[in-house]
Amino acid sequence: MHPFFIFVKCDLGKAYDVATALVEEIEGVSEVYSISGPFELLVKVYIEDGQDIGRYVNEKIHLLPHIKDTQTIITFNAFT
Repeated sequence: MHPFFIFVKCDLGKAYDVATALVEEIEGVSEVYSISGPFELLVKVYIEDGQDIGRYVNEKIHLLPHIKDTQTIITFNAFT
């Protein structure tokens, strides 16, 4: 499994609705955090190794209602 993160900008007043939809409807979403700054949510996602991250974001995340913008952060190594 490969983790990556997505910053999500939502329509005003819809961050909680989007967060709920991400957790309940989208396979691979591990955690959703409300955050401060230009984005409302930070989403942690796990996908299978070799799965296309761009296709995942376009076909699963971008189609949810009330999402205005996203920024995807691809991870390389986890240091523990």
